[in-house]
Amino acid sequence: MIIIFLLLMAGGWQNLHAQTRGPYDTVRVYAFITPEGDTIPESILPPVEVLGKLTGKWKRHWAEWTRLRNAVYVTYPYAIAASRIMNEINVKLERVSDKKQRRAIIKSREKELKRDFADKLTQLSVYQGKVLMKLIYRQTGDNCYEIIQEYKGGFNAAFWQTIAVVFGSNLKQNYDPYGKDLDMEKIVRDVQLMYGYKS
Repeated sequence: MIIIFLLLMAGGWQNLHAQTRGPYDTVRVYAFITPEGDTIPESILPPVEVLGKLTGKWKRHWAEWTRLRNAVYVTYPYAIAASRIMNEINVKLERVSDKKQRRAIIKSREKELKRDFADKLTQLSVYQGKVLMKLIYRQTGDNCYEIIQEYKGGFNAAFWQTIAVVFGSNLKQNYDPYGKDLDMEKIVRDVQLMYGYKS
């Protein structure tokens, strides 16, 4: 009697299970065969879009990164031009020992520089000016204070350093591509690749 009851129950359970099955009860799984001959089940799932909000810390980080990137894109061509012009001046000054002639050479190039770059450079923000000074150091190996001191004398260098400090800057700042200026270095390398500048 118990055996008959159990058989009836099993048959009823199978009928019930068969009735509840639908077209979405199973997931078709394909097979992927490895080069070694192993068969691994493989499924292609639909794409899932995940949206997240940036926290305040990351918003600030990306805002600072974007500001720095824009400043590098604007000022890097000027740093390259400054490096090229300084090399040209140094080549001319190598053969001249007379102080008067040296001053005349520097003054003639200074007029050209003012004519070509004065309007553009005065349109830079203070932040872009700081970035430009770092990039000039990167390109020339000298900070802006040393450059002014070499070409215009110590008094002029001290005067412009005072002006820079008033505006929250420093002509003596260096460039550290592996430390505090690592982000700037990454952006410079991107600019070089994008525009074909030689490092």
